[in-house]
Amino acid sequence: MVMLKGDERLDYLLAENLRIIQSPSVFAFSLDAVLLARFVYVPIQKGNIIDLCSGNGVIPLFLSARTKGNIIGVEIQERLYDMAVRSIEYNNLRERLQMIHGDIKEMPKQLGYGKYDVVTCNPPYFLTPSKEEINPNEHLAIARHEILCTLEDAVKASSQLVRQGGKVAFVHRPGRLMDIITVMRQYRLEPKRIQFVYPKQGKEANTLLIEAIKDGSPDLKILPPLFVYNELGEYTAEVRKILYGEE
Repeated sequence: MVMLKGDERLDYLLAENLRIIQSPSVFAFSLDAVLLARFVYVPIQKGNIIDLCSGNGVIPLFLSARTKGNIIGVEIQERLYDMAVRSIEYNNLRERLQMIHGDIKEMPKQLGYGKYDVVTCNPPYFLTPSKEEINPNEHLAIARHEILCTLEDAVKASSQLVRQGGKVAFVHRPGRLMDIITVMRQYRLEPKRIQFVYPKQGKEANTLLIEAIKDGSPDLKILPPLFVYNELGEYTAEVRKILYGEE
């Protein structure tokens, strides 16, 4: 039996047959996290995987259905870390999933350099605005804006944690593409796969998925576009399969 606190609720991750603790006032995962967890290549039978900026642990939970490897999530906000720990316990995944309450910038020193086969990250997307523009909800402001973690912080930590030849995958906004590629190459991460996600046909892309290899050779593949909604405003077949496991 899971212990919920305040306005928390227990939601389903349908395709994975798992449950996750969420809170509308603190954090609720978006489609971005689901897409990243499905986009990244992960070893099926074994491996060491680390997810940075984990929030309530949604990406480690999603990845647990795709790999038998060990997964660590890192989250700096104590409330979200606590939610993630309880979700892992509820799903009886303590043997393979672990959460760390800490700053991603400290993880290479704390956990070791080059120890991970795969690093995933759903970092804050936006540069820190003025005090007048920032979200008054501290939890949401930290999750969305580069207050405690910049793009460079996330890429640098990812590069230090991943082994040579290992993979690093991010979800971000298309407007930051050049920043992402520039900083990835600065830290020896060579972008290899990119996919743009569009709300629907005829709209501009609003999400970017990118995977790089540590010390990889230049050879970038642009994958087919992913459309979230069809002309009727319903999820496309591809997104339904991602979310619900439907064929």
